[in-house]
Amino acid sequence: MPMIRGKASYLSRLYSRIGNFKTVEYSEKMEGSSPPSVFIGRYGYPKVAAGPLLAPERGDTSILDLPEQWLPAQKTTADIVDFRMQLVRGKQTVNVKEKAEEKKIVSLLQEVALAKNSLEVAAEFKKKPTGRFFHEEVQPYGPSAALKELSLGNSKFDPKLEKAHYDTDLKAKDAVIQLYEKGVLFSSIQKAFSTGAFGMGKNRKLVPTRWSITAVDSTISGNLLQEIKQLDTIESYRVYESTTLNNRFIVILMPTMWRYEWIEAFFPSIVGDKLEIFGDHEKFERKTEYSPVGGCYYSARLAVAEKLKAEGKQAGVIILREAYPGYLPLGVWNVRENMRLAMRLGCHSFEAFNNALSYAFSRLKLSLGTWLQHSTLLKEELVQKRLAGMAFTPPSPSQHQLSRLA
Repeated sequence: MPMIRGKASYLSRLYSRIGNFKTVEYSEKMEGSSPPSVFIGRYGYPKVAAGPLLAPERGDTSILDLPEQWLPAQKTTADIVDFRMQLVRGKQTVNVKEKAEEKKIVSLLQEVALAKNSLEVAAEFKKKPTGRFFHEEVQPYGPSAALKELSLGNSKFDPKLEKAHYDTDLKAKDAVIQLYEKGVLFSSIQKAFSTGAFGMGKNRKLVPTRWSITAVDSTISGNLLQEIKQLDTIESYRVYESTTLNNRFIVILMPTMWRYEWIEAFFPSIVGDKLEIFGDHEKFERKTEYSPVGGCYYSARLAVAEKLKAEGKQAGVIILREAYPGYLPLGVWNVRENMRLAMRLGCHSFEAFNNALSYAFSRLKLSLGTWLQHSTLLKEELVQKRLAGMAFTPPSPSQHQLSRLA
């Protein structure tokens, strides 16, 4: 799943500049609890490193891997990094193309991913766990090391996940949709999906965590959009907003048929950096190729689709993200949950696109002209309004001065 070269290069530079975060020094043997959590790598595919994530303490460690709860609980970047640095990753090389039932590690990982609550884990590593991991697509974690031995305590499966797991005639896509419709958390579905816990029996295999997140986002949002595209459009222009974790997200909904654009701007964080902007879009037709901007595209799309489905409406969507100095890559859950938060917080409604844009750009630091250089749908909407005789007047400098960092 390739990403735009510019964004990949930018993210690589960003990862290399992340400072050292305090992690505990561990020995080769460790006992503790998994939230529950697993991680399947993608490097070397189809031979990948797979294993559990566990904390060096017993009991309920679920908050360490429950991104759905972090923003509602007003957790800061420091809180989340502290959570994740506690997690130690054990790993063992697995060929995903081999039969899952023949690999003991896969069975153990499925047991972890299907668990209803935190479960006890005992691990022996080949050497002391070291390092830490940050990425724009997946949640960070602390030290890691190759596994020598792994054993699990008694666990109880989540009954909804368990039912889908034992239905070997149920396609993985259908399992994901059914579990979502039953109210199972996205993070729980994704973890189980990544361990090959769903699907036709003979087709089950491990899926790298990064790919599984996008697959679940894309599958659920695609299913929602099939219905949304049959609905009436909203009646006015709307602007939603969320500002957390050194990000500001502005969502503009338009009274049009479905179309969607995501644009993100990363502000310079150190001397010598420059503003980096990346974007992608889709029209009414189903998007078939993978977005070059990565998983954030699908995470944001899911959250907005959830809102439209719940309201029984269709709309055009433009999302603008500004990531400010101090931003750390925490995973695409950051985008999904910020979009969900924005949808919950309510909106400002406007009869005219002119007024909606004026308000939206009074909340952003970058000018309309800067965004237009990287936009397709924003340009199209402006052209349509001009052709209709509704000229747009950009926000005045005084309005831009109202913009503020989180």
